[in-house]
Amino acid sequence: MAEQEFKPEWAQKDFYAVLGVSKDAPAADLKKAYKKLARENHPDTHPGDDERLEKFKAVAEAYDVVGDTDKRARYDEMRRLYGSGGFRGGGGGGGGFNLDDLLGDRARGGGGFGDMFGDLFGGGGGGGQRRTGPGGQVRRPVKGSDVETSATISFTDALDGVTISLRLTSDSACPQCSGTGGKPGTKPRICPECEGAGYVVAGVGGAFSINETCPGCGGRQLVYDEKCPTCHGSGRGTSARTIQARIPAGVKDGARIRLRGKGAAGENGGPAGDLFVAVKVSPHRVFGRTADNLTLEVPVSFDEAALGAEIKVPTLGGAPVTLRIPAGTPNGRTFRVRGRGATKADGTRGDLLATVAVQVPAVLDEAARAAVEAYRDATAGKPLRAGLFEASQS
Repeated sequence: MAEQEFKPEWAQKDFYAVLGVSKDAPAADLKKAYKKLARENHPDTHPGDDERLEKFKAVAEAYDVVGDTDKRARYDEMRRLYGSGGFRGGGGGGGGFNLDDLLGDRARGGGGFGDMFGDLFGGGGGGGQRRTGPGGQVRRPVKGSDVETSATISFTDALDGVTISLRLTSDSACPQCSGTGGKPGTKPRICPECEGAGYVVAGVGGAFSINETCPGCGGRQLVYDEKCPTCHGSGRGTSARTIQARIPAGVKDGARIRLRGKGAAGENGGPAGDLFVAVKVSPHRVFGRTADNLTLEVPVSFDEAALGAEIKVPTLGGAPVTLRIPAGTPNGRTFRVRGRGATKADGTRGDLLATVAVQVPAVLDEAARAAVEAYRDATAGKPLRAGLFEASQS
């Protein structure tokens, strides 16, 4: 079998970077960094904040390893070997460390790095997060697929935030074979194409190669001579479920919200995928929105614009406010009402932008016509468009 690179999950994590310290940091600095980050991201002080919860878990995991002298030494050695590219698959030629030797369990008299996996991640030898098939092959955890869906919410709900129910149909393990792909009651055998690795090495030119999911077993490492009649050997099915999703206050039309761990279930103990919700916000009959500000067009009469006035304008979800229109206000002027807009990310609110729209009556009664004609006669000596023609000739 071609040479393969072994990439266990823990060996790919830089726990020092998670804690924000250097690789050579003394134990006191590790402890100080851990306490600071744990305090800043503790779920008790930030309830409902999924991002801080994930950060807290990552920090706790990192300190559990590098905060222990023995675990830290073993972690550093494994990281060194991993970084040097010294891993290769079992049965292959060439230098480096044999994957079977590294993962050999206590039953084979192995110990060494196989024990290190148990010590670092719970359990001894082949326990903890290691999942093995026949012959001791390591069954790698596989993260579930991400799921995409969409939701339409009202203009008001977008400003205030809302919890919605989402009905999802997603990929899941076949209920007949529990995801194995084999006919119930039949026994599996190691995939001959990948020799139980779950992936194959494909050359891309020159000295470079990449790992690809094994086409023979689909990454499950085992194959069955008799396929499951329900999923036809794929090991996958579909499941329907309803989840509650919180749409944060101030969300914008077209936003894409990520809900961690709400996607399809993982395989071999792997984590679930994520759910991405594309948000569509229905328009409002009166209000519009620009960034974190609400917009409103306010009709005013000619006399209100010319002589000045105090008028009432609505706010979304609140009491009306009084808007002072100065004398001589032109059409299209915008007034700002602070704090009556959309909720921002920091919890404060944007503003309400009220734009004046001077109304011209379509029909005038006799008294109104006489008044307008009198106004025209009074201003006849002040042509409005004289400057327009002068400017056009320059």
